[in-house]
Order: sequence, then C-alpha cells, then structure tokens
Amino acid sequence: MDTYLSILKRYWGYDDFRGIQRDIIESIGSGHDTLGLMPTGGGKSITFQVPALAKSGTCLVITPLIALMKDQVEALNSRGIKAACIHSGLSHEQTLVILENGVFNAYKFLYISPERLSSELFLKKLGHMNISFITVDEAHCICQWGYDFRPSYLNIAEVRKIKPNCPILALTATATPEVAKDIQTNLRFKEENVFRMSFYRPNLAYKVLHADATILGVLQLLNAIEGSCIIYTRNRQKCGDLAKQLMEYGFTTTYYHAGLKPGEKDERQNSWLRGNYRIMVATNAFGMGIDKPDVRLVIHVDLPDSIEEYFQEAGRAGRDGKLAWSVIVMDGKELEMSKRRVKQHFPELDFVRKVYEDVCCFLLLAVGDGMNVTREFNMERFCVTFHYHPLMLTSALDILDKAGYIAYRDAEEGTSRMRIDATRHQLFEVLDNQGEQIILAMLRRYGGIFVDFVFIDEDMISRDTGLSMDIIYQDLKELDRRGLISYIPRKHVPMITFLQRRVLKEELEFPYGIYAMRKEAYEFRLSALQAYCLNTEECRSRLLLRYFGETDTHRCSICDVCELEDTTGITEQEYLQIREQIIGQLQHGPVKVSELDIKGIRPHSLTWALDYMRSKEELMTDGVFVRLASSDN
Repeated sequence: MDTYLSILKRYWGYDDFRGIQRDIIESIGSGHDTLGLMPTGGGKSITFQVPALAKSGTCLVITPLIALMKDQVEALNSRGIKAACIHSGLSHEQTLVILENGVFNAYKFLYISPERLSSELFLKKLGHMNISFITVDEAHCICQWGYDFRPSYLNIAEVRKIKPNCPILALTATATPEVAKDIQTNLRFKEENVFRMSFYRPNLAYKVLHADATILGVLQLLNAIEGSCIIYTRNRQKCGDLAKQLMEYGFTTTYYHAGLKPGEKDERQNSWLRGNYRIMVATNAFGMGIDKPDVRLVIHVDLPDSIEEYFQEAGRAGRDGKLAWSVIVMDGKELEMSKRRVKQHFPELDFVRKVYEDVCCFLLLAVGDGMNVTREFNMERFCVTFHYHPLMLTSALDILDKAGYIAYRDAEEGTSRMRIDATRHQLFEVLDNQGEQIILAMLRRYGGIFVDFVFIDEDMISRDTGLSMDIIYQDLKELDRRGLISYIPRKHVPMITFLQRRVLKEELEFPYGIYAMRKEAYEFRLSALQAYCLNTEECRSRLLLRYFGETDTHRCSICDVCELEDTTGITEQEYLQIREQIIGQLQHGPVKVSELDIKGIRPHSLTWALDYMRSKEELMTDGVFVRLASSDN
C-alpha cells in the first residue's frame, strides 16, 4: 500500500499529490536533507506533514509567523493530529509544560520560532526529544542575500549538533538560484538536493497601470474586475486613508496593519475571508498563511522592496485556478520614492551609532551594563525626546539587531493574566449568556483561577466560544470594573534585549555581511523591481520567472505587454518611440499624414499609433492634415 497516499487521503481527503509534493516527501522521508522551492499556494505544508505522520517521533517546525503557527496547530488538532506551538505569547509555565510533553512524545508536530533556538532551556529539552526531522519554513530568511534575512535563523544549524542524525527540510516560496545555494550551505546540507516547482502561474495576469492619480487607477480596476481584492500599501496611515476613500465610493472595504489590536486583526481578516468585505487594504503584515482561493485582484499602490516580496503578494490572487490579475498602479512618483528607501533602510553608520547611544541613555543603561537585560521601549516617547523619525529609527534598530548588539521586537505581545475575585455563585448570578460562555471556557482551560492570577490566552477562548476577541476583551474589562475579577490585558509594546554589555558608540562594529553586503543586495533587488515596472517589451511573466532562475519559459499572452503586442502587432516601446517622433514633427503646426517622416517602422504601426493618439484626444485631423490637439494652428 502507498503509505503517503493513504495518509493524504485519510487526513486531507485528496486523491493525489500536486506538482513536486511527492518528490519532496520521498526525499525527506528517506532521510535526505531537502530544499523545496514552491510558489505561494503550492501546498508546502503537505510536504512535511505527510512524511512526519509516516515516521515515528516529532517533527520540529521552525517558522517566524506566530499567526501561521497557531492556525496550523489548530488545523492539525481538528484532524485528530497532536500538535503544539511555543511562541512569545506563552508564559514560562505554559512553555515548560509543552516542552515536558514533547519529551514524552505527546506531539507529532512542535512549532517554534527561530528565536527559541537561543534558549538554553529549549535546547536542553530538545536533546531528550525524539525528533523525526526538522522543517524550516520561510528558509530564505537564513540567507543574507535574501530579502528577509533574520540572524536568529543562523542558530538553526546549531541544532544539528544536538540532533546530528535528523535531516532538514527547508521550504520557501521565493528564492533566486544564489539564495537557494546559500540556504543549503548555511543549513549544512550533507549534499545539494533541491526540488524546484515552476513559479509559472498561467491564470495570473501581471500588469503595470500608469494613472494620473493612484485612486483613479484603483477605481478603474475595481470597476473593470469583479470579485475579492487585496490592495497593498506601504504604511499604516495610507492604509486607513485609502480604505476610507473606497468606502466613500461605495465599496465594502476594511483594512489591516501591524498596529491593530489582535482582536481587530482577527475580526477584519475573518470578515474579509467570509466575504463580508470585498476589499482588504493592507500593509505587508497581511497575507501570510491566508488561503482565500477566489481573490480575483491584487493591487499594489506602492512599490514593494523586491521582486520576491511582490511575487509572494501577487501570488495570493487566483489560487482557484481561474483568471486573476496582479496590478501595480503608478502615478509617476513611485520610482523616485523607491530610490529614497536605500537611505531609509540603510542610514549612515554614524546615525546608527548615535541611535545606540541615545537608546542606552533613554533606558538608563550605563557603559559596561546591560548583558541580557530586556526593557520595554516606548518608541513614540523616544522619538519626541531625541527627535527621530520612526522609519529611520526602526532601520537603525534593525541594523543593531542584525549586528548582534540588541534583539529588537516590534510590538511584542505579552500574556494576559486573570483572577476571579467573586465566589462562583456571585459571579454566575450576574453573567448574561455571553459572559457565561466566556467564564465557563476559562474554567475548563485554567485551574487555580479562583486562588491566584493565571496566564490566559484570549485567542484560545475566542476559538472555544466562537466570540470575537474584542467582545471577550470588553466583557472581561467590564467584570474587572465591577470588581468580580482582576484582569490584566496583555501589553502590545516594543521590547529591546541587550545581547552584549553596553559599549561606547565608537566601539560598535558592523561587519560587511551585516551592513554593506545587505545594502548592496537591497539595491540590486530594488533595481530589479524598478526594471520590471519600466519594462514595456518583454512578457512580464517571463521576466519574473527568469529572475528566479527559470529559463525554459514562454509568453503568457495575458500580461499587459503581451496583450498590447497581440492586439496591435507592436510593443509599447515601439509605440512610445512613434509617439515621440509624431509629436516632434507637429510642434510647429499641422502636417499632412502622407508627409509624416517616421523612421524605421511599418505603415501598420504608424496607422495604429495615429488612431490611438486620436482616441486619447492628443491629435486632431481633418482627413488630410494632422495636428496636436493642444495646438492653436
């Protein structure tokens, strides 16, 4: 019997594997270090979940996405598969219980963040666990040439010292050939072993739309293309403003960014998934782990930082296999603005040194002190006190983080605590049905809650009761106000941990791989995206695929470049050259059509260009003479 296929059928209901899933499963199942390159929506999770169920022991899954951890653990548990995750939202006691259970083979899957690999407690417990193999999701994060390098990922290779016989499965949706090679080197693969799934999406039409104003381009697309839509912006303010604009135009719209409360994020995401809203306006904080198959349109109103980032976000459209569109809307300012990002993301090192010194002063840390000290960091107050722009400050903190001086976590979520102060009778006497559901769920999950504070997870209570996080928060706050319980909600503040003792700013060192090399890589990726946007001659799908190392490609026939060439017989670049010559010859007055002297083109191309310019009201003609529409001649 085919073990892998029977597991797939039993737990997921599928009759067969897709693409390279089977190849990856057989490779890791045979104990080989394996790298799987699969586009967004390619079914990555199946490639480690199926072989893990076929093997004894626990599959250790390393991923930076807490929301994705929780979702996958819940999905596995709902299928009767034991799984757990350890993340920053858990208390020490909760973490310890999960680790102890892991030692006794309680789970088939244990999800952790890469930061956990620096914990002595975790590494000690890991040594006693029966690990079948290690899965590294978002594996491009281990490569300094990658677009999302995270130093904590470098600790993964250290696990091989503790579990030398455990093979590693690395998975990513975005990796150039250089990055793929680097991943295998950094994870200490015993031999190169890569399975590549073509990134070609035959149903996804890539376009770049030039508009006089961004909102006009967005409205044009929304009116032309029906169905669910995601619109990506670069900042939180623009995210909310654009959503409000679209609501005023009558579109059902919500928005999502990292600054929202957890309850708000869940509520908006789930409402959009259910179809209550057509449009989700979001920053790049939205989308990881989201599997909504019927997204017809993804719009970028700001340029991402790289083709990798754009490709991943664009790939959230059309997962049902039906025709979908990914469109970048440009109003002429984007390229210049994107060039400024190099200085924003990589400020001068003297600036970074000054930030370090000011942060130490702000957090009252003396020279020689601070080893492993963690402090809350009120960024808003710091910026006001020391006159910093938040974006430049965040970039400097990120450089200090990657250089190993600090660990900076933006808006770290602590864990809520609660104690019931009333008697059971007093409490249930005043509860309505909704409040009763919440308290009963608490009592089922947490022992000792009448005696002392216990750590609680509102997200789990939300899932148990079917009530939103916001409703649970408001109900618990009201019970707290009435003196029936004591409720301390989790904080949502940035945290800084000093990984070394404070040094003088002049003593800070930034190795080539931490600053200069990453800056060069960023500039390369940004220039590649700019070239993509300016491209008017080559099929956009083919251009994207070549960036990821695919050479055996063909025209997609549905991107804007292919469509123009198929419709007119000329490329956009040819048209722009013809237009420039026509306008140049008409600057001094009307000219007979028969006397237009356009070099190096076919008559058909000139006829089409003249018709197109007339349709745009750039030209006027009486059948014999042609003149510029703005001309007084």
